[in-house]
Amino acid sequence: MEHLKDLLVNNKDQYLNELFDLLRIPSVSADKKFSADVLRAADFVAAQLSAAGADKVQLFQTPGYPVVYGEKLIDPSKPTILVYGHYDVQPADPYELWTSPPFEPVIKDEKIYARGSADDKGQMYMHIKAFELMMKTNSLPCNVKFMIEGEEEIGSQNLEWFVKGNTELLKSDVVLISDTSMISNEHPSITTGLRGLSYLEVEVTGPNRDLHSGVYGGAVANPINILCDMISSLHNDKREVNIPGFYDNVDAVSAEERAAMAQAPFSLDEYKKDLGMNDVLGEEGFTTLERVSIRPTLDVNGIWGGYIGAGAKTVLPSKAYAKISMRLVPNQKHEEITELFTKHFLSIAPPSVKVTVTPHHGGEAAVTPTDSHAYRSAARAIESTYGKLPIPLRTGGSIPIVTMFERVLDTKSVLLGFGLDSDAIHSPNEHYGVWNYFKGIETIPYFFKYFSEKE
Repeated sequence: MEHLKDLLVNNKDQYLNELFDLLRIPSVSADKKFSADVLRAADFVAAQLSAAGADKVQLFQTPGYPVVYGEKLIDPSKPTILVYGHYDVQPADPYELWTSPPFEPVIKDEKIYARGSADDKGQMYMHIKAFELMMKTNSLPCNVKFMIEGEEEIGSQNLEWFVKGNTELLKSDVVLISDTSMISNEHPSITTGLRGLSYLEVEVTGPNRDLHSGVYGGAVANPINILCDMISSLHNDKREVNIPGFYDNVDAVSAEERAAMAQAPFSLDEYKKDLGMNDVLGEEGFTTLERVSIRPTLDVNGIWGGYIGAGAKTVLPSKAYAKISMRLVPNQKHEEITELFTKHFLSIAPPSVKVTVTPHHGGEAAVTPTDSHAYRSAARAIESTYGKLPIPLRTGGSIPIVTMFERVLDTKSVLLGFGLDSDAIHSPNEHYGVWNYFKGIETIPYFFKYFSEKE
């Protein structure tokens, strides 16, 4: 593999410049004003796949944004790896908190600062460049297919529709995904578990119009006050989610697995320092690592209503809103949790307001096996480039399509991510290490090599 590594070293500037070109495209799938940019990102990815040597590269249209597909089938007797990634990104708001413009990538302290640098353009693009290296060195050891979507950040709304309609096209032996993180560059890890998700929006309506708070205050319900009271009641004093039935199907993690998790390098003091916090807060009886991986949660992601402009306006608002997400663990079905939340939230509303709950998207938790040929191949690949075996680790994020791939394609996934939790994904100043970007390109061909070998 040394010839491949040498070629990577000689092409580093080109590979960085290409990634920068992709990062400059504001492919925000959640905001329709960026629709043309999302399509431009799809075209860019398709062009780069073709240039790297993929065959049958095309944009498959969906009811939403297109799926970019490409393949290189060298021998039907060899295994096939299906590479998944996404070219859409989160909104960059609030722009004023960025230290550099979110769609003008820059390198600071050996990190690439830009929206999408770690989630997931930087990690997705590693696979295209790793494939290109294998093609240029005539060292591609097996078949490969690429499926890069543009709606992951809005719940992959049309991906299952696409997958169900193209099961033969997508037939493979494993799905390879780089959309996760490691413990650190010194302590590499492979994600073996993801939480599920239920994401919804609530609306609380009081009077039929905004009112003067002096004339009406104290006599009619203030929807913001009511909403805050309702949200506050969703946790008890142990920081448990206070919804009947919420924990009924929660998968109990054994004491042995919890003990193994505790072996992962973790400093609570460094964790608090990194976040600028004096202390942590979470469910009683569980460690910080357990709270963000094996326990379900409920969090408010946004709340608004009334007047929030400059100066003062003494208004009693007609409406108040909140966006709420619940991270779920194995055996919790997102449809059931959404129904439990809706029933409970409506039941605690006082008669002075009207409440509606609107589900947005969701997905199931996933646990990937550590005794499979695919996992062992990934672990050997990490060992080959990092010099040590990775730690298997459950994490708190959600990639609902992992369980969908298993259900529809009957294919397991490997979550070979190269980001770090400190990359500030979904936040201002998202960044991705230059070292991590190239380490991923270096490591991926080893996975292809080992996965192609019989055990």
